[in-house]
Amino acid sequence: MKDKYLNEAVPALKEKFQYSNIMDVPKLVKVVVNMGLGDCKDNAKLLDAAVADLATITGQKPIVLKAKKSVANFKVREGQNVGAKVTLRSDRMYEFCDKLFNIALPRVRDFHGLSNNAFDGRGNYAFGVKEQLIFPEIDYDQVEQIRGMDIMFVTTAKTDEEAHELLAQLGLPFER
Repeated sequence: MKDKYLNEAVPALKEKFQYSNIMDVPKLVKVVVNMGLGDCKDNAKLLDAAVADLATITGQKPIVLKAKKSVANFKVREGQNVGAKVTLRSDRMYEFCDKLFNIALPRVRDFHGLSNNAFDGRGNYAFGVKEQLIFPEIDYDQVEQIRGMDIMFVTTAKTDEEAHELLAQLGLPFER
């Protein structure tokens, strides 16, 4: 995936947006994978299983996130475990992107591509996945509970158009 970026995406982006310097070409900085675990606050076994699934998918140990404030309506106390996240950079990031674009996303039922409207205005792209079972490392029989996750691509692009073109060049399947 990194070779694809350097050999195909960089020249195409440089030509399309008329960059004078190669350092102006946008690049992927990091990929953040986040999983909400609010319903696991009482059951440590489910929390451990979800963290293990996220570690298996990304190849890196996740950080368990704790609640910053108590919220009575959601029955959440300050300091309870409410999520897990992984920040991927460099080689692990490119390996995860390759696996996501070419193996996992095509396995989604009724998949027609990702939305073109999920950019944040600063060149970052975020989307959600409804179940972790689309990843080939996850064994269907070993899953305690089906969980979704949020995936965010952080780029150095200054506009959404540049980020869209970068991600399309890397192989992210967008809607037509």
